[in-house]
Amino acid sequence: MSATQYNAAMRLLLTLGLLIAAVAARADEAAAWAALRGGAPVVALMRHALAPGVGDPPGWRLEDCATQRNLDAAGRAEAQAAGARLQREGVRFAKRLSSPWCRCRDTARLLDLGPVEIEPRFSNAYVLADRRDALAQGGREVIAAWQGPGPLLVVTHGENIRALTGRSPDTTEVVVVAPDAAGALREIGSIRPAGR
Repeated sequence: MSATQYNAAMRLLLTLGLLIAAVAARADEAAAWAALRGGAPVVALMRHALAPGVGDPPGWRLEDCATQRNLDAAGRAEAQAAGARLQREGVRFAKRLSSPWCRCRDTARLLDLGPVEIEPRFSNAYVLADRRDALAQGGREVIAAWQGPGPLLVVTHGENIRALTGRSPDTTEVVVVAPDAAGALREIGSIRPAGR
């Protein structure tokens, strides 16, 4: 095989691989939308909207949003767009929970999908790294206890979602899960932010 033929074959394989990945991603997203619309007692784990930086500044206090890393203008717009998209797609959450961190509470409020309750078991597992396992266990308990009717929305942190699913979501990405018969989490699919 000549170098030209080899390069053409490699380009073809790469193109096929990308096509297969795109089809799988669309199927994954279709399954997530179907589960959310279907009224089953599934749980939608959403990472908060864009809040530039990593972690929180030294001296942060949970009761004082001014001491935390917060949504910027792009993050506020991203949260509003995510809420509008969920509404357009006909998703109606039976209950909405949020981490007590301000960037999560603000995301949940800006989604404009109804009242939001604060759930400390979805507190920031990145900042509270020494409590990561306990937070993951608490999150699994909330998910396992959810009986609906309909889906539950949880706005939390990327590290919490990673601890629960192994997936590191983008901002406002939704990972839809349900407990299996053994109590482990089964990922149904994910919904990436529009345009990404």
